Amino acid sequence: MDQPLILAINPGSTSMKLGVYRGTQLAAKKQVDYTAEQLAPYKTMSDQLELRAQTVGEFLDSLGPRAKLAAAVGRGGVIVPVQSGAYRVNQLMVDRLLNRPLGQHASNLGGVLAYQVAQPLGIPAFVYDGVTVSELEPLALLTGYREVIRLSRCHALNMRAMAIRAAREAGSSYRDLNQIVVHLGGGITLSAHRKGRMVDVVLDSEGPFSPERAGRIPATPLLRHAAAQNLGPGELIRRTRGQGGLVSLLGTNDAREVEGRIQAGDAKARLVYETMAYQTAKGVGELATVLEGQVDQIVLTGAVAWSRLFLGWLLPRISFLGKVVVLPGEDELEALSLGALRVLQGEEAAHEYTPELDRLEEAELLRQALLEYESKGEGTAQ
Repeated sequence: MDQPLILAINPGSTSMKLGVYRGTQLAAKKQVDYTAEQLAPYKTMSDQLELRAQTVGEFLDSLGPRAKLAAAVGRGGVIVPVQSGAYRVNQLMVDRLLNRPLGQHASNLGGVLAYQVAQPLGIPAFVYDGVTVSELEPLALLTGYREVIRLSRCHALNMRAMAIRAAREAGSSYRDLNQIVVHLGGGITLSAHRKGRMVDVVLDSEGPFSPERAGRIPATPLLRHAAAQNLGPGELIRRTRGQGGLVSLLGTNDAREVEGRIQAGDAKARLVYETMAYQTAKGVGELATVLEGQVDQIVLTGAVAWSRLFLGWLLPRISFLGKVVVLPGEDELEALSLGALRVLQGEEAAHEYTPELDRLEEAELLRQALLEYESKGEGTAQ
């Protein structure tokens, strides 16, 4: 029996990564990098749609007839909080991604491009594990400031893909295990998975600093610094999200360069890099409490998971909590295609993006959380 052909689309801020998979096997792959001059005319991500669509079209034309495709899947964008897994792309989702996104991100174009390819062919288009996946339990939502609640914004696509893979390689099922997944990339995020559900996260703004993120910073000193330096919100976000972490402390976002300095005897570089591992371990311990110490696996993934030096500092601090599985790097195209494949093969059901979901706001999230809390016998909703 022929395996289905699946087109996977992963738009980056200055690139496009495209792949066609025959079942689980990669059949063709291409990355196109755009120059600053090419992107300069576009004010928003939506404005780039025609440029990105041309890239997808040229890739597909180079492979032969498109009619052989069974599905197209794109990286999910910044929309309302959604469940994990696949969502069928429909016109409502396209409208949200193009005209009403909750943030400017290249991934907003993933579902739209998949839809444009799929519609003329009469095949399904999906997004899978987008950046707004949120399955947080009621206790994970509140902060001590009523105007702000915690929203899940993490590397859900790679995290769940690696959690599923780690469970399968252990001869088990993702839905049968408790796992902590650590994504060690330009930003470091962590997530707690209880029996196939991502119930809590440590965001890249509230956990360890990373190559490009400042991580958790005491709020009062940060606010005082911003006021003293007359830093507006946009500049503060830029400094903490693109110019934080290793960039701020050592002037580079390249962990390999930091390791080279350490080998050359740079004590400051060693202190900074070990602190990043130390803070990552604290994040793992934090999520171990969410799982009440019942941790079957701790999965380490992302580019920094290749670093033996970093792991040498991290592993002794977390190994007592559960079995550590190291799956370095990330392949978002593969994660997208495997998600779509599970839907096509009936292993998972795709969710529908409905008008009710499209209207979801933070107040409704809190109301639903309170109802869930009450249903567990923890109290009475007011």
